[in-house]
Amino acid sequence: MKRIKVIVAYDGTRYCGWQIQPNGITIEAVLNQTLAELIGEEIKVAGASRTDSGVHALGNVAVFDTDSNIPSERMMYALNQKLPADIRIMNSEEVPADWHPRFQKSIKTYEYRLETGTVPNPLQRFTHYFVTQPLDFMAMEEAVTYLVGEHDFVGFTREECQGKHTIRKIYSATLLRADTEILFQIRGNGFLYNMVRMIMGALLEIGKGRFPPVYIQEVLKGESKEVVKVTAPPQGLVLVNIEYIK
Repeated sequence: MKRIKVIVAYDGTRYCGWQIQPNGITIEAVLNQTLAELIGEEIKVAGASRTDSGVHALGNVAVFDTDSNIPSERMMYALNQKLPADIRIMNSEEVPADWHPRFQKSIKTYEYRLETGTVPNPLQRFTHYFVTQPLDFMAMEEAVTYLVGEHDFVGFTREECQGKHTIRKIYSATLLRADTEILFQIRGNGFLYNMVRMIMGALLEIGKGRFPPVYIQEVLKGESKEVVKVTAPPQGLVLVNIEYIK
């Protein structure tokens, strides 16, 4: 028996997220089924990040145990011949039997892509969130600076997450603009349910002039008189990579 680690990239448009659920097809279910067909074993992959319905990934991480004689480094090629075109294995390798992608120290990088203007680009309808209202980019740019550091992000997650450990450390947060596109990138040691999409929702409210940039800091410190939880749509969000650190 050996444990294989895979780097998984996918277009999440037609999937109900990563984790298996009864109401639709998921990335995890497709991987399990494809692996079972490939090696003739019942397989259950364990993923690092349970991305939501419609969210994409370039570098999610998963492991599975197998007795297959397919070399670990060749597993990616064998799987990619059978997987649908919107899921790809970018790398495969053997790891220690006790290595688990959710129980290692790591830095996760997420990106959220906005498209601004009067008419949306139809080629970006599944990868960007289109915003017609003019945005104050400088205000949004200032707001992201308040995210860096260790904070309690209870104000940027769903109610069902409250009561759990909600403190996370953000290593960097940046906002870049090129023509009609705005890219938000955030790197941290972990993210709560809907956290990045709720941060993006708050940034959009700031960009539209509803709140000042310091609103982000006030929510993080629990000092805001009004906490408006707006969840940005999923299609603009991408899990870029997961960097494991010792």
